[in-house]
Amino acid sequence: MEIGISTFLEATPDPATGQAVSHAERLRRAVEEIVLADQVGLDVYGVGEHHRPDYAGSAPAVVLAAAAAMTKRIRLTSAVTVLSSDDPVRVYQAFSTLDGLSDGRAEIMAGRGSFIESFPLFGYDLDDYDELFDEKLELLLAITKSEKVAWPGSRHRAAIPGLGVYPRSVQDPLPVWIASGGNPQSAVRAGALGLPIAFAIIGGMPERFAPLVELYKRAAAQAGHDPARLQIATHSHGFVADTTEQAADLFFPSTQAQMNVIGRERGWPPYTREAFDAARSLRGALYVGDPEFVAEKILLLRRNLGVTRFFLHVNVGTMPHREVLRAIELLGTKVAPLVRKELSRT
Repeated sequence: MEIGISTFLEATPDPATGQAVSHAERLRRAVEEIVLADQVGLDVYGVGEHHRPDYAGSAPAVVLAAAAAMTKRIRLTSAVTVLSSDDPVRVYQAFSTLDGLSDGRAEIMAGRGSFIESFPLFGYDLDDYDELFDEKLELLLAITKSEKVAWPGSRHRAAIPGLGVYPRSVQDPLPVWIASGGNPQSAVRAGALGLPIAFAIIGGMPERFAPLVELYKRAAAQAGHDPARLQIATHSHGFVADTTEQAADLFFPSTQAQMNVIGRERGWPPYTREAFDAARSLRGALYVGDPEFVAEKILLLRRNLGVTRFFLHVNVGTMPHREVLRAIELLGTKVAPLVRKELSRT
């Protein structure tokens, strides 16, 4: 089982000081985090794509490339690439370039995007939300499979008359994951294509995703893919500290501030400490605690969903950088070994 970090490169005001970190500083911190994650033995680091002032990660491949030459083993992925509003040729070229720089450690996690700011920014109509993703995913997969691409064209993309797309990736093919927030259609699509899937589980009980996992495996089997070879990841918010109380007290203020920003945009109720504490219980969606507790929750997730990769989203909102680095260190040196030791017994 792989364990890693995901982030949206939050650049929100610190709830304690009211000061916001600059985008430039947040980008430099991200590289430091990736290097540390590699050093402490984590398996993967993912950067999400957003185009708004409270996140600095509008170009994940560039951020990951900055760390590629400074790392040796860790896999580097988007989390996610908003494929619906991007060009599949450029997406492939960016990540095949990253794959070359990292000597075969790049991945693409493709999604439709839960934030929609990229659609008007790049001139796309939200009414085409689903159609755009289907068409562009088909083209991206064609590019990963063949150097020369013959694309007949579509309503949203001109034809490609047997042209080459370069550079080619070290990995053949370049790995593409499907990211889903829990949409059954996404699970069926990924299964039918035989692609790995990543579920974002940021609320409720993770075990409630079990029917989606079964739907994914069933669609894969019906399409002739071996369900036993499928890779399943989850992405959840969380934080690790030396004690569970310390982790909760450190993580809550920034989480509350950011969740309330998003909540006001989407009509959610205010985020309370009571809701936070309920979500960090053993069966909740927040992985907040000391290393032993977080490891226990990951093992429960493994039993319930059969996941092969776990992303801990650190951090939600702005937190002191030293505390974020400490959380990454503990995830790599304490949590991951506990999980691996337990899984080796089964």
